Amino acid sequence: MSAAQTPPLLSTVGLCKRYPGVVALDGMDFELRAGEVHVLFGENGAGKSTLISMLAGANPPSSGEIRLHGQPVRLGSVHEARRHGISAVFQEFSLVPTLSVAQNLSLGDEPCRAGWLQTVALRERARRMLDGLGFDINPDALVSDLTRAEQQMVEIAKGLRGEVSVLILDEPTASLTDREAQRLFELVARLKASGVGIIYISHRMQEIEQIADRITVLRDGRKITTLQAAQTDADALIELMSGRAIEQIYPHIAHQPGEPVLEVQGLSSTNGVRGASLVVRRGEVVGLAGLVGCGKSELFRAIYGLDPISAGQVRFLGRPLTGARPRQWLREGLFYLPPDRKAEGLVLGFSSQANMALPLLSTVLRGRGGWLRRRLGRHLTAEAARQVELAPHNLDKPVGLLSGGNQQKVLFGKGMTREAALYVLDEPTVGVDVGTRTALYQLVQRLCEQGAAVVVISSDLPEVLHLSHRVYVMRHGEIAGELQGEAIDEKPVLNLFFGSSESRS
Repeated sequence: MSAAQTPPLLSTVGLCKRYPGVVALDGMDFELRAGEVHVLFGENGAGKSTLISMLAGANPPSSGEIRLHGQPVRLGSVHEARRHGISAVFQEFSLVPTLSVAQNLSLGDEPCRAGWLQTVALRERARRMLDGLGFDINPDALVSDLTRAEQQMVEIAKGLRGEVSVLILDEPTASLTDREAQRLFELVARLKASGVGIIYISHRMQEIEQIADRITVLRDGRKITTLQAAQTDADALIELMSGRAIEQIYPHIAHQPGEPVLEVQGLSSTNGVRGASLVVRRGEVVGLAGLVGCGKSELFRAIYGLDPISAGQVRFLGRPLTGARPRQWLREGLFYLPPDRKAEGLVLGFSSQANMALPLLSTVLRGRGGWLRRRLGRHLTAEAARQVELAPHNLDKPVGLLSGGNQQKVLFGKGMTREAALYVLDEPTVGVDVGTRTALYQLVQRLCEQGAAVVVISSDLPEVLHLSHRVYVMRHGEIAGELQGEAIDEKPVLNLFFGSSESRS
């Protein structure tokens, strides 16, 4: 049989998924070839997650067919899909935080002898798996003690356990630095060379351009087209994805710095920050960049009172607030957007409206006798939803049922229900599509140009470079340097990341 006649490694024919009142995926025809990276591209809610959940055996289709090597298969469970060589690494981790890395990597397939667990063999197996992937992680470490980037690496290693012919990667670089992402791309290249077919979901145009062979664009649950990656560009993909032309993802933000809002002097903390000093003024966006674990998130967790400060001073609007707790910061006018929306930012069982009203419960919405002012709450949350472009029909839905992009809009909306002098946005666009990114960046523009101060903490270097008027780079818990204006460019920032001699000259 010629190559042209060889059936695809994995395919779907007319695949559909229906829920009461909703068609999540409609008539999906898709093909994955052996030894290719096939990117699924679309906005949040386009149907990408629905498709891969069915291919991974986690979600049965309503109709249509899944085929392996041209033969129909029924994937009734994740275990059955794994038995056919289909493995998925989802954006939401499936690790057990109270177990070690080694225990997670062998969960359900532990080495035993005469009914006894072989702990030495367990660790040795985990070490071989991690070393083979180039991941420097201690097999004995508890998953709960790992950084999110390290947990992502363990999740990838877990996905590659056993014989894998189809690997599904859902936003695998969302928590990784550029260096760690490059290591993942090298792994992807090795898997391709061995004949593994890879389905890859990402919203990052740079990595799509780097690793994709073909791209399938989805919109509103339907396949729009499949393209050869070498024959398209970012502008065309964005227009196909959104149904509209997006001339520029990053807006031009006017720089009109005013009085200092936040002044930090010599701050050290129990979470690894050492002697950090910085200033944030009204009317400017300040970026905070660095490798995962450099201390950039830890610095503002300490400022906000989530982790203890061991030394240094913090002033806000000219007043000393060192050691203040989050409740006081909220009253004073600082809004903090955490990097993990599900673990720290949202109550998934509450509606979007209830989540956005949470910052108001103890103040604005508390009327005489302790009664809640519900009408005012509905008005304020509806206005916040309008500002973040959250559709009105999503206000009453449990936030856990929304797409990742809409969840992030709700998280932003919590900061729009009351006026703030400083917005601290930690990984503000993690796991969201280009259309949602554009809307959130425009919101940052409005906040800044209306006189607020904005801090953007991000592992997405283009995000920091394009949005910031000034950039602080952190390394090993210390501020390695400050850049502003035309000096904000990839090369000097990376020099500061890695401590090159050029950056110190």
